[in-house]
Amino acid sequence: MSSVHTYTSITANYLPKARVLAHSVKKYSPDTQFHLLLSDDLPEGFDLAQEPFDTIIYAEDLPVDNFPAWVFSHRVVELCTAVKGLGLEYIFEQHNADKVFYFDPDMALFDTLEELCAELDQHSVVLTPHQTEPETTVDGILDNEMCSLKYGVFNLGFLGVANRPEGRRFAQWWRDRLRDYCRDDRPMGLFTDQKWVNLAPCFFDDLKVLRKPIFNVATWNISKREVAGDFDNGFTVNGLPLCFYHFSGFDSGDQEGMLKKYAKDNKTLWAMREWYIAECERYGQSELGRIPSKYAFFDNGDKITDTQRLIYRTRPNYQYSFPNPFSQFDRDGRKSSYREHVIPEQILEPDTFGVVSVSPGAGFKVVMSDMSHYFDHVASSHRAVNGFKRILLKGFAFIMRNIAKHAA
Repeated sequence: MSSVHTYTSITANYLPKARVLAHSVKKYSPDTQFHLLLSDDLPEGFDLAQEPFDTIIYAEDLPVDNFPAWVFSHRVVELCTAVKGLGLEYIFEQHNADKVFYFDPDMALFDTLEELCAELDQHSVVLTPHQTEPETTVDGILDNEMCSLKYGVFNLGFLGVANRPEGRRFAQWWRDRLRDYCRDDRPMGLFTDQKWVNLAPCFFDDLKVLRKPIFNVATWNISKREVAGDFDNGFTVNGLPLCFYHFSGFDSGDQEGMLKKYAKDNKTLWAMREWYIAECERYGQSELGRIPSKYAFFDNGDKITDTQRLIYRTRPNYQYSFPNPFSQFDRDGRKSSYREHVIPEQILEPDTFGVVSVSPGAGFKVVMSDMSHYFDHVASSHRAVNGFKRILLKGFAFIMRNIAKHAA
């Protein structure tokens, strides 16, 4: 019998969602090992014996040179994505897994993994595209097909890899690209791990694109997938039993907005949404959902900005002088922190924050939050040529941040 393993990657605030996922895996595939890949500290009172996880894999235990500098160079989403390839290889190496499936923490299984395992009996890698049917409306093309062109053809919230030569060759390539180039840098053609995997069918022969509608159902494909059923009798997609659903976009508000647009009369999908909200709450959403990551702060407690991370990532002189940029000390042990050397007026690389783009499907809350970050950045850049302009820009940022905070 083959050894089947699953894993997800989180910071502590996503622990409730990871619990929902892991419980669903244990319900439908109880013999599957579930690993929690954590780029953070565990919250107080956490007891693995009471959890649906079999093991915890800490990001700092993965083979990364100069871990503090590497972590500092990633924003939180980039970090949780960058460790995915390293975690995959770790599970193959440390647990001698035959098959490994990655699931994003905001997913849930509604059937067994048998069909997915059968696919990995025949193929070394299985992927799910965002869409498997062409859109037929202008809104569908803009919201879904164009987003696939922008963010990646395949949704890397799911991935399956078999422990065979071609599967390991893919895993090692993906690990290396994510370790070195897992960035949300759309002007450079990067969106964390997803855009890289656009290349996978070009590089690897033994790869299967799963086009069956039961896999990775989400708001970006419900225009072409009819979800029906209930919790008593099970769920179907285009008449077939649902395998797993992706509750993507809850924190941003996109999930609700896209449901209203593409499935406002589908009682099944709204019932699934209410169930998911209740399950997350059951597993600690109110208590844990706003916990900041330990990597969000310098050692002295000051919050790290995206600008400080991006400057560090692009400036080798800072990387040399401050091998641990979280610390209050420089390379020579003197009291001289990276934070003190990055003055607000420093200019980022030309393409960084050079363009503000808004996805047609973006939630209002996300747009306001991104705009607040943009105005904060401009206020701290060379473009704020005088104090009045700086105060005005900071005011805009404050207003938009508060709008985002209180948006439904």
